[in-house]
Amino acid sequence: MTRALPTLPVMEAVPALQRALADQGRAVLAAPPGSGKTTLVPLTLLDQPWLRGKKILMLEPRRVAARAAAARMSHLLGEAVGQTVGYQIRFEKKTSAATRVEVITEGLLARRLQADPELPGVGLVIFDEFHERSLDADLGLALTLDARANLNPDLRVLVMSATLDTQRVAKLLDDAPVIESGGKLFPVDVRYKPVPVGEFNDVSVANAVLAALGETEGDILAFLPGGREIRHAQRRLEERLAGRVRVLPLYGELTSAEQDAALNPTHDGVRKVILATNIAQTSLTVEGVNTVVDGGLVRVARFDLGSGANRLDTQRVSRASADQRAGRAGRLGPGICYRLWSRDQHGSLPAHDTPEILATDLTRFALELSVWGVDDPAALALMDPPAPVSWRYARDLLTELGAVDVRGKISSHGRELARLPTSPRRAHMLLLARKQELAELAAWTAALLDERDGGAGADLADGLEAVLSRRADPQLVRRVTESAKQISRMLGEQASNGARLTSHEVARVVSWAYPERIARRRGGQTGVYLCEDGGEARIHEKEALAQSEWLAIAHWDPGPPRKIRLAAALSVDEVLRDHAERIKLIADVRWDAQNEIVVAEQQKRLGAIVLERRPIGEGQADAVRAAMIAGIRSLGLQVLPWTDSARQWQARVNSLHAWRPEDEAWPDVSDEALLSTLEDWLAPFLDGVSRRDHLSRLNLMDILNSQLDYAAQQKLSRLMPTHLEVPSGSHIGLEYSADGAPPVLAVKLQELFGLASTPTVNEGRNRVLIHMLSPGQKPVAITQDLAGFWARGYADVKKDMKGRYPRHPWPDDPLTAPATRRAKPRGT
Repeated sequence: MTRALPTLPVMEAVPALQRALADQGRAVLAAPPGSGKTTLVPLTLLDQPWLRGKKILMLEPRRVAARAAAARMSHLLGEAVGQTVGYQIRFEKKTSAATRVEVITEGLLARRLQADPELPGVGLVIFDEFHERSLDADLGLALTLDARANLNPDLRVLVMSATLDTQRVAKLLDDAPVIESGGKLFPVDVRYKPVPVGEFNDVSVANAVLAALGETEGDILAFLPGGREIRHAQRRLEERLAGRVRVLPLYGELTSAEQDAALNPTHDGVRKVILATNIAQTSLTVEGVNTVVDGGLVRVARFDLGSGANRLDTQRVSRASADQRAGRAGRLGPGICYRLWSRDQHGSLPAHDTPEILATDLTRFALELSVWGVDDPAALALMDPPAPVSWRYARDLLTELGAVDVRGKISSHGRELARLPTSPRRAHMLLLARKQELAELAAWTAALLDERDGGAGADLADGLEAVLSRRADPQLVRRVTESAKQISRMLGEQASNGARLTSHEVARVVSWAYPERIARRRGGQTGVYLCEDGGEARIHEKEALAQSEWLAIAHWDPGPPRKIRLAAALSVDEVLRDHAERIKLIADVRWDAQNEIVVAEQQKRLGAIVLERRPIGEGQADAVRAAMIAGIRSLGLQVLPWTDSARQWQARVNSLHAWRPEDEAWPDVSDEALLSTLEDWLAPFLDGVSRRDHLSRLNLMDILNSQLDYAAQQKLSRLMPTHLEVPSGSHIGLEYSADGAPPVLAVKLQELFGLASTPTVNEGRNRVLIHMLSPGQKPVAITQDLAGFWARGYADVKKDMKGRYPRHPWPDDPLTAPATRRAKPRGT
């Protein structure tokens, strides 16, 4: 049947697109916004011979776009939605036996492929707005291409985008043809209206909208990061405009009717302001809009591996996103875009948004791949491989949940998890709850946890009670109720509006999803909790939950410290009953830094949380030694009972280590080396030593010397003597240096008379450094050349010293004078 379709720019590309899909079965279409690709391309392909008796699946990134695309195509055909063109989104489906084009959200494709990988009855899968790079789109494309290659070679694939690196996508599709559509947006006058740094908020956007209303005609589309900011801006505008302008919100949590109210054209002449998240960034042409006010912010999910939790970050949009937003003003005619940042700031924005596969939790993605039979993402066609650390985290969590076996293959439990429309953690929670006859409560809990704020306050049980009693926000009640009923149906349960609810049962359910977030209040502190995984979490001390001894934490903002956003009070009895398999008896022997003592006790522990403890008396000698070594390391080597002789032994051996590198008898005994090898040389002498005070018992000199065998000890005494005999007969101590410098012989000058050359150590290889002392024990000369001193320096010293010390000999020829350590008797 011939259909009269609008003549939009994309129509020029249709013949080439039809040929590419007919001949090669895959294609990439690059078409600018407003060219008609979303609504016209599927309709122009319906009469293709290869599509006879089959239908088109077209993926859209958002529910509002899916419904709008189906409605627009049906309008072009003069039909109601659900006839030739229908759609399916979560909680809503409008299709019939006559449906040839089915528009679905991206997350539904993987579910259909997992149910039947051949996609029977489907001739073409279209990925629209693929540049948004959602994780669901990447997964859906990878599975579709794999199914086409191995199961259904007649399946056609088309990827469409306005702002994408088409060559990369074409390569992913085995060098698919790239068809480019002409047609440009109407001109858009971009005006930069920077808001001072740190002052941007929803009021800034509202004020910019008020200014734009005075400067422009037609309807206005304003972008804000989230529903909270939209509601605040809406209240401000409604107060200022007093009904003269219709102000309508547009974000994902609204009902279909509320979204339609924002998108549908008005015919009463009243101007309209649409306050939207980036839900309105692509796919939609909103009639009447010729002005955009862009706050320049977007809220995105970022996964924090350290805490195992997503966080919502509000950040600047990319340049590509900013261009998409500005393009909303030029869909139907010339337009204006106000950007609330400067031209210089625009140049510093990132070029593109970060793909979700590089930023979000990959656990569900990994589960889907496991169900598909793939344990390595490199086996599939992906634009970007997941980060290895994120992939390992996801696979490790699936193993912990029992979703994959020891070989990494999907288990029956894993297949059950994949059937449920939630994260693997929460699916695991639902299945455990069903076994405990708490499935209905768990369904309501999971549905509420899908909400970003979980209702008012931090107490999850209170929030759930408010939903069940209809005291919460009506939109929240509607969304949670729809979700709970769907989950309950999939669990084989009926979701009534009066689920049996106690605070502790809610906490039990949450603890099954997030056992590492079970937390116990730190003694004597309000609102400060130690978590099972060893981290700390905090809740505002004014919250009632801050007094609870135990919490099951559902949501937290990654820290440190982690800030608890949603939790429920738990009891120790429930912890002991529900998590018995995670509770371990361990011998804990550790260094207590505060008391400087080794503590040895048997502990019953849930992760880092100690439930019970009792002292251990015997049988832990090795562990006590290891803990004592750890304590010494933390205190530093100086905590040992060093004596002068021990330090000199260290310096003597270290000197030989430096001077005789070929001789393996001399180990490195520097402080750094000794500290790193405590287990080797000190541990054998630590029997009975369990606290810092005990270290004073050690004979460190003997312990150090034991590192040398008997022959080395004798050789050390010979090579590096502790004392040298000088001509006076005195035995003078040598002072060795740890850095291998020459040893110092500090001796009274008169005791060296008659000594012609400098004494040496190390078999004559190293001369000592002589510090010649005056009778008052002050250095008068320092030399390693004693003969040179007698010949050139002695005369000057004699001149300076003779008058000061007349009772001491100052001979003219020190080499022939007798050495002495005594002064002349008085009167001589």
